[in-house]
Amino acid sequence: MKKTALIVAGLMALSTVHADEGMWTLYNLPDAVYEQMVNEGFQLPCDMLYNSPNAISNYVVNFSGYCSGVVVSPDGLVFTNHHCGFSAINSHSTVEHDYMLNGFYAKSYSEELPNEKMFVSFMKEQKDITSRVNAITRGKETDAQEAAIDSLTNLLTDSVKRIDKTLHVEIDPFYEGNKYFATVYQDFKDLRLVFTVPKSMGKFGGETDNWMWPRQTCDFSVFRIYADPKTNGPADYSPSNVPYHPEHWAPVSLEGYKDGDFAMTVGYPGTTNRYLSSYGIKQRRDIENTSRIQVRDIKLAILKKYMDASEKTRIQYEDSYVGSANYWKNSIGMNKCIDSIGLIRQKAEYEAKIRAWLSNPKNKNSATDVDFALLEQLYNRNAPLAHAIGYWQESFWKNSEFLTRAIKINFGMQPKGTPDNQYCEFDDNSNEWNLELDKELTAAMFKNYAANVPEEYQPELFKTIKTKFKGNYEKYTAWLYSKSKLLVKGTKFYPDNQKDFLKDPGVQVGFQLMLQYAEIGSQIKPIMDSIAQQEKKLCQAKLEMEMNKPHYSDANFTMRLSYGQVGGYMIGNFNSGYYTTTQSILDKMKQGANNADYKVEPIMEQLMSAKNFGPYQDKRTKQLQLCFLTNNDITGGNSGSPMFDGKGRLIGLAFDGNWDSLSSDINFDTHLARCIGVDIRYVLYMMDKWGHADRLIKEISPK
Repeated sequence: MKKTALIVAGLMALSTVHADEGMWTLYNLPDAVYEQMVNEGFQLPCDMLYNSPNAISNYVVNFSGYCSGVVVSPDGLVFTNHHCGFSAINSHSTVEHDYMLNGFYAKSYSEELPNEKMFVSFMKEQKDITSRVNAITRGKETDAQEAAIDSLTNLLTDSVKRIDKTLHVEIDPFYEGNKYFATVYQDFKDLRLVFTVPKSMGKFGGETDNWMWPRQTCDFSVFRIYADPKTNGPADYSPSNVPYHPEHWAPVSLEGYKDGDFAMTVGYPGTTNRYLSSYGIKQRRDIENTSRIQVRDIKLAILKKYMDASEKTRIQYEDSYVGSANYWKNSIGMNKCIDSIGLIRQKAEYEAKIRAWLSNPKNKNSATDVDFALLEQLYNRNAPLAHAIGYWQESFWKNSEFLTRAIKINFGMQPKGTPDNQYCEFDDNSNEWNLELDKELTAAMFKNYAANVPEEYQPELFKTIKTKFKGNYEKYTAWLYSKSKLLVKGTKFYPDNQKDFLKDPGVQVGFQLMLQYAEIGSQIKPIMDSIAQQEKKLCQAKLEMEMNKPHYSDANFTMRLSYGQVGGYMIGNFNSGYYTTTQSILDKMKQGANNADYKVEPIMEQLMSAKNFGPYQDKRTKQLQLCFLTNNDITGGNSGSPMFDGKGRLIGLAFDGNWDSLSSDINFDTHLARCIGVDIRYVLYMMDKWGHADRLIKEISPK
């Protein structure tokens, strides 16, 4: 009776938290949350989520550190999004064999394509180690705290490696640093491309439809994990490796879903900031997002001009373009949402409630004593520095090949040669970039930085441009490229001989850029450390003020579960509906002549015009359903996350959020926030009828 009363009390507390909000860690899922999931239609025991041999968490993977994925076969097949596999697909593409344009299917194991620097990571265990972290960090400055946590991470990794050398540990802060969890991972580094549809379908709608609904994108790609043939464990790439054989994998369902059905997403959401103060949200809108939008407007226009003129250049830069455009549009949408719902005002009003709660002496302690006046002052002091560093990062970090090399040779490049004769030499990657594009991009970045950042945050080179080149950035850049040997194949640079090393004007540029970055960083770091302390206290105050409610931590690219229902939303007179059909994609395909994002190969129109879609059509609607909506709580990093029904069966892959709720990283709108997923039946239909991938369909065995 007592247990029942506790559950009822927990559910009453949870009733103020909408079922569709929350990114919950699985190892300590609150009882009240699990009970609510059951009420919504989840039918499995709680230990089927975590901490049992066949738990769902055992076959959901971190995909290469930026996406999610799911194992779907006894031979290690992994489903993720097309845009998650984009860089791998692009890296294998040439003008002669353009897998991005034409798609790819490996008809045998020997045809599956290996990928450098890609991996999948399985979470093996997670636990709260807050008390241990607090014991080694108490009273220390930020740098010393970070060093102590790094040492503890190494200690714990050494400990698990004594049990299994393929394991490692990561320690992550939760609840703005009020908690710390240690997670044990196992990484598989031999990951091979098996199947992808052409980009026309895998990225159907392009930037026109990005973050939008309705969607018809067939956003999936298929990889396979390879393992050591003797141990079935992780191994570096080797031709002798064999397909990995997991103990369990996700069952793939052909049954589908209907409006109101339970839906659950499990994956690795990247970053949210829902505990962020109103001052922090204002900085996000006015500085971080605004600088990103402004700089990428220029960068994307330059890339597109050259990509449209040359197929070779398109292949070279397509991955960079798509990655840059994604969060360019996200930032635009987020700023729009922040303003349209008055988010900064809402957050300030909520903070007023916290202030009132803290005004009672019994609620105030060293952990929750937020100094709101100080927090505002800190953000005001931080603003010009954040503006400068934001423009620096957008303009110079991993931008043109020239700037990338200029920075790399001054920062973090491993020298070659002997201890007495060390030198730096760049690998020849001239087939990966276009010289004229690179020049134009470098000149544009210099010019735009000078126009938007005060002189006090500009490196010395800008004075040279102003005096010796009369402010002509194009002329300066042409001189720079002609005099520097940074892009000259086979050039050796000797950093120990600083005089000769810095004679190269490109090396000088990198040195000055890094010097300026370090100077801004030295000023901003103590302010950011102080802001972090106040934001930590603000989070703790919220948790204590609402201690009768379960709270999830902000996303930090650790495994999370979100749940809710299949269903659409209303905005004004617009009824979103909750799924799309082949007719909707055919309607868009008709616009292909005027919009390249909707242009497809004739075979795709034929496939979408079929009268019967066999086992892949929905039994209720008698249609092939393409994409669908749930109110599951997702963010970047969730791309490729498996979407499960109440029986734990795979029904789709999450790939996007909707435009109307792009502020959800800082505020979840229960009425508008939706997760867009590609229906797994659409995925299988394309594998079957376009790819004729019979061996893969048989391996997956959908039911």
